[in-house]
Amino acid sequence: MRAAPQDFDYGAIASELLRALRGGRSQEAFARRMGCRANAIYTWESGRNFPTAARSLLAARRAGIDVAAALERFYRRAPAWLAEADPCEPETVARLLDDLRGSRSIVSLTESTGRSRFAVARWLKGQSEPRLPDFLRLVEASSLRLLDFIECFVDPQRMPSIARHHADLSAARRAAYELPWSHAFLRALELEGYRELPVHEPGWLSRQLGLPREEEARSLELLERSGQIVLCEGRYCPTQITAVDTRRDAAAARRLRQFFSLAAAERVQGMTQDGTGAAAYNLFGVSHADLARLRELQRAYFREMRAIIADSEPVEAIVLANMQLVELTAQQGSDAEP
Repeated sequence: MRAAPQDFDYGAIASELLRALRGGRSQEAFARRMGCRANAIYTWESGRNFPTAARSLLAARRAGIDVAAALERFYRRAPAWLAEADPCEPETVARLLDDLRGSRSIVSLTESTGRSRFAVARWLKGQSEPRLPDFLRLVEASSLRLLDFIECFVDPQRMPSIARHHADLSAARRAAYELPWSHAFLRALELEGYRELPVHEPGWLSRQLGLPREEEARSLELLERSGQIVLCEGRYCPTQITAVDTRRDAAAARRLRQFFSLAAAERVQGMTQDGTGAAAYNLFGVSHADLARLRELQRAYFREMRAIIADSEPVEAIVLANMQLVELTAQQGSDAEP
């Protein structure tokens, strides 16, 4: 089971998001803020019609939300172009979608969203504007982080269609903080070799990952308790593999980076020269301007890597990618994305 966009009801999510943005205001009062008739707000929230993505972001702004700050929270390390753009303009929406997709092809996005190649291409080029449901669909297909995106604007627990999904995501995030290797075991369940086993074989997963059998037992118990896996026909199956942003808790995220940096260092010690691993380093001096360019390049690298991962079949290897870009003179911590 590969990481894939959630099977959401995007029309329901769009209606509930607009309703959540309006908050306690009446439809008439909010319509005055938007400069439109009250029946327009009614049609949005009833799902009869939807505003464009840019107009929806404008609705967030008129509701008192700092849209630029919300997008920065979603990115965690926002691209330089976002600081100079008006997030409520159609051109910014197109650039945002194109930035999120990285190197993913239009054909791949078409398959993930169920929308025509022609429509997706025009949205990415800014030649036409996606309505809010299609915008949300593209955010999920490109990043697998729609719930995180929505959380930057409103409380997802106020939206019935995604409240349970958000609760599951929060449980997955807590599991990652509590037992970091649990994510590796979750991914290992995708291995072709495991899927070919007639029933679950205790110790099989830990042997593939080179980890203690006790770690496997603890991880599977936690994954099952947090609702990320279920036992089906004798083997464990992921309920839904999605992107878990562990950066919400800065201290916990720092501990995770340290944990996997040390894990990578331990594996490097045992690497051979037969192609089983790759590690390199470079120590250099640059200007602050070029350091900013390198950080942007690092962010683009992770985007493209995620695009390759999303389309990769079958699963034959579990990989730890660990990349740090550390400014030694400022005594800063790792700038690598988790």
